[in-house]
Formats: sequence, C-alpha cells, structure tokens
Amino acid sequence: MAPVRVARAFRWSILAASAALVLGGCMQTVGPVAVAQPRSDLDYMAYGQPAGPQPVAVVDNSGGGAISALRNSFAAAPGPVAVGYAAPMPAPMAVPVRYDASYHLDAGDKLRVVVYGQEGLTNTYAIDAGGAITMPLVGAVPARGRTTAGLASEIAARLRNGYIREPSVAVEIEAYRPFFILGEVAAPGQYPYVPNMTVESAVAIAGGFSPRAKRDVVTVTRSDAGGAMRAVVPLGTPVGPGDTVYVGERWF
Repeated sequence: MAPVRVARAFRWSILAASAALVLGGCMQTVGPVAVAQPRSDLDYMAYGQPAGPQPVAVVDNSGGGAISALRNSFAAAPGPVAVGYAAPMPAPMAVPVRYDASYHLDAGDKLRVVVYGQEGLTNTYAIDAGGAITMPLVGAVPARGRTTAGLASEIAARLRNGYIREPSVAVEIEAYRPFFILGEVAAPGQYPYVPNMTVESAVAIAGGFSPRAKRDVVTVTRSDAGGAMRAVVPLGTPVGPGDTVYVGERWF
C-alpha cells in the first residue's frame, strides 16, 4: 500500500502546482500607468504649441483572458485632447471720409458741426449767401474763406466765451456747394458737386455736348477770396465746388 500512497501524494502535489500557475496567470498585476494630463488652454494660447510630447499610458499587455482584454481596451482609449481657442479676429474698423484740409468754405457748402456733449448745438448748417452759419448761443459765425479746422476753432472760441468751459468742436463737409455748367450742353444748369470731378464728367452730368459744341476745350471760371479767375482748359481738368464751366460753340 506504501507505493500507492506515495503515488497519490505526488499526484496531489502536481495538481496543486498546476492550480497555482493558473491562478497566477489570472491575477497578474498591471504595471505602473502614467496618466496623461491635458495641456492648459492658457499655455496653448500663450505659446501656440505644446511644451513637449504628450505622456503615453503604459499598460502591461501580457497574459490573456477577460482581464487582459479589459486592459487592452483601456490602453486603446484615446487620450485627452487639448482644445485650442483661436484669437478673435478684430472687427473691421470704419474708415472715415477725409476731406481736403486746405479746402476753403463758401456759400452753398453744407457742414456737419459736432459739439461733443452738446446735442442742442450739434447739427447740420448751411453757409448762407453772406458766407456765415447761424448756431444757437453764438449766432452767426463767419465761414467763407475758412478751412473746416479754422471754423471749428472759431466756434470753440465763441462757446468758451461765457457758454461752455472747455468745448470740443469738429466740423466736416456734408455736401459741397454746387457747380454750374453753361453753353453747348444738353441740359445746362446747376448740379451737385461730386469729389474728383473733371470737366468731362461735368459735361456728362449735363447730358453731353450739343451738336454745335466745341469739344476740345472749355472755359472754367473759379472764384476765391482773391477774386475770380478764368481759364481755357482741356476736358481732363479738375472741376471744383462752385466752378462755372462754359462750353463754347464751334464755328464749322
């Protein structure tokens, strides 16, 4: 019976060792895992690129079975994604219309006078035949021959004299005084002035030349503080506010 007992003991030892190996495979431990931290959005906006490579999760993939499959699913999961915020595009700034600073005002010009903080004074004013604009408080202010900056200074000086302590005044040209075209055109008369106008465009506004018009040169009369000036000019000559264009008659 002794050999039989030894064989049974040896068999139980082998079975115990096998069971230990099986349990050991199912209960393997996972190695240390590095947790990937998302990059700060502020860092991304400040520096424009990641400071270094993203940390990668390290997982022990050895072994098999359900536990190994679960580990593999965690290892294959996408890491955190840093979201970059694009800087907002600046809003387009409105470009104000700039007028010729050397332009001299005269009767017929329409002005926009702005007195900051004074809605009762801010308004549109036309220069009358006497060459002045009439405003509340200060009355008639001479404008003929002045620039817009000069007129703004004059209005501010008058308001400072007993009305407003430190007035801030701006003057802009809202509409220029009209020009006149006479002679051999389809519709002679007075027309609103358009900036950058030439004699040729003035003739077009008046309906074009008449059949008897002299089409190579015209006469332009311009008035300023020094008096009137008249000249025979070609069609490409600029026309100013208040100018009179005369189209003559050809002789053949």
